[in-house]
Amino acid sequence: MTGRDDAARYRWAVLAVATFTQAASGFFVQGIGAMGIVLRHELALSATQLGLLISAAQLAPLVGLTIAGELLDHYDERWVVGAGACVVGVALGAGSLAPGYASLLCVLLVVGAGYSTVQPGGSKSVASWFDASQRGFAMGVRQAGLPLGAALASAVLPVLADAYGWRAALLAGGLVALLGAAAFMGFYRRPTGQVAVRARELHTSPPKTRATRLRLLREPSMARIMLSGASLISVQCGVGILTVLHLHDVASVGAGPAALVLVVVQIAGVAGRIVLAARSDRGTAGRYATVRLCMVAVVAGMAVLLTPPGRSTAVACCALVWLGFFGFGWYGPWVAHVTESAPPGRTGFALGLAMSVNQIAIVAAPPLLGLLTDLTGGFAAAWGLLIALVLAALTVSARAERARRPNRLTPGHDLNCQETGATSCPN
Repeated sequence: MTGRDDAARYRWAVLAVATFTQAASGFFVQGIGAMGIVLRHELALSATQLGLLISAAQLAPLVGLTIAGELLDHYDERWVVGAGACVVGVALGAGSLAPGYASLLCVLLVVGAGYSTVQPGGSKSVASWFDASQRGFAMGVRQAGLPLGAALASAVLPVLADAYGWRAALLAGGLVALLGAAAFMGFYRRPTGQVAVRARELHTSPPKTRATRLRLLREPSMARIMLSGASLISVQCGVGILTVLHLHDVASVGAGPAALVLVVVQIAGVAGRIVLAARSDRGTAGRYATVRLCMVAVVAGMAVLLTPPGRSTAVACCALVWLGFFGFGWYGPWVAHVTESAPPGRTGFALGLAMSVNQIAIVAAPPLLGLLTDLTGGFAAAWGLLIALVLAALTVSARAERARRPNRLTPGHDLNCQETGATSCPN
């Protein structure tokens, strides 16, 4: 058995542990939406306050993601990701002693700071081990860890919170995050030769001044990436926080069955991230074509929820599962597109920058959607706002493509390799 064969096998172990750590680190935060009815009852929360809980966990990454990106360009992902996941676990464990809503908000701020390293770090680790012919699929599997963790959390945390209180759910989330940290630090290793490749990248890449960072931010490809990401991540937040409430209040579904539908929605998201990412590996129109397909699909799904048939249980459930598939599935192709668009030696920073822009939407969307729901007494305004955001991003993207025809990818062409001027090349 050759070293190349060993590396080919080990890359799948890397993918498995990165996916598990992703799911474990986001386990509790992704389950908050399913716990909405329990939290609303025990802590006397409004929909706006529930949205603020989700935003609290996403506030620190506004800055933390770019810092994590810089760290990942200089240090081993093994320790950067592992340390961040440990912070998540310890914070949630300590948070199980929180006396009330305000303390819980503070705990989730710390959780967000730790989680800042997991998203870009896990993506970078997978990109380092897979070439372009499999990178989209690998990214899709790895990014499926988020809805997978959310699906498990949606099934487990409401039961725990209902039986033992919300503090028990917090403690369980902390233990799961610590398990993810131990797994990543114990099993992840860089590809052979990656240290030398990274040193060469850092030596040949331009100095990372404020001007070079702003130049990357103004790149047309990055502008398109950020607009599409921000609009679709808003949809993802909306589906996560509004599904249970929408089914309960509009379609007259009980709290338990509504939480189960959310589990199915999250499972559809897992399937979407894998299937759509694999599709992006085989298409000749580029990975962004798959992202654009998802944008069109989510507009259609949310439009159905605004129609009279969308108030029926069957139609609402089908529309929400559709939104789970496309509203979560876009992320794998999107992340692969970001890594392949990054300049030499800047994969970590590009990922951190793009994801930090997404964080603005992640922080703003839950309380804004909750506030719209509270003020209007319904969900039409919230779904309508999300439709408008996606349509605006589609319009801007279409104009940019007409002005500058994007480069087309051919199957097997690796844009993330030294020979073509990008950042990392698997062994």
